[in-house]
Amino acid sequence: MKYGSSAYAACADSYTFNSNTMNQPEQSPLGKASAYADQYDAALLFPIPRATKRAEIGIAATPIFLGADLWTAFELSWLNQRGKPQVALAHITVPCETPNIVESKSFKLYLNSFNNAHFANAEAVQARIRADISAAAWRGAEHPGTVGVKLLLPEQFDREPVHELDGLNLDRLDIECTQYQPAPERLSANFAEPPVSEVLVSHLLKSNCLVTGQPDWGSLRIAYSGPQIDQEGLLQYIVSLRNHNEFHEQCVERIFMDLWARCKPVKLEVYARYTRRGGLDINPWRTSHPKAPPPNVRTARQ
Repeated sequence: MKYGSSAYAACADSYTFNSNTMNQPEQSPLGKASAYADQYDAALLFPIPRATKRAEIGIAATPIFLGADLWTAFELSWLNQRGKPQVALAHITVPCETPNIVESKSFKLYLNSFNNAHFANAEAVQARIRADISAAAWRGAEHPGTVGVKLLLPEQFDREPVHELDGLNLDRLDIECTQYQPAPERLSANFAEPPVSEVLVSHLLKSNCLVTGQPDWGSLRIAYSGPQIDQEGLLQYIVSLRNHNEFHEQCVERIFMDLWARCKPVKLEVYARYTRRGGLDINPWRTSHPKAPPPNVRTARQ
């Protein structure tokens, strides 16, 4: 099937998700054998409501934070009008206000369905992805919005930088670690001293997939203003997530909420960059105050 700028718009209105019930993580394609879709299929996308896991950590209907999930798709290809394969990288920005996350394996299967689909140009592909991911992420919203999508063509690949997260490295600390399930009691701050502003980084973030239990590896950046956070306790807390099962987005929101409750910063920003899986990386960013999101720049491990 061929998709031009007008044909894709018509197709956008032609499919709907199974919206009678809320999707649950265990119903997703994760951990299951999946047939390879050789034709474009937006119905492969599997949105999962954010609300369930947010309720577990005390997040009400309106979160106290802002932010976005920054995705990078490294395996994107389609056919041009003459059948010649085209390739690109895609940066996708999903606002954290969306009611749903998009389960990552379904995202991979969805992108694979482009492989044998004809598109008029890269702009048509970009528009197609924006419409489909927006429909999935904003499903059920009273006032649905959109997601950001940027395609990088091969002539732009060498402009993609690799840069580590900036900040004071917590991993320099020689600490004893004994807890590998979330231990927010390790977090503390010095409320008796004047407030500080710090940026702290660790590369020891690890959690496990909520459904499969497979490891997810990441680097974490915490920027805050307020009572000085005890760095040893913070690193022990980060390590305590090591055997915890949760999706990337949920882990970052847990970290944000635990820091907010225990250390009472005036301003807080939590940003994680996870290593890629299936040609995708997911990099959640949450902030207590309005600001531009960080640039979607990969680290060496990504």
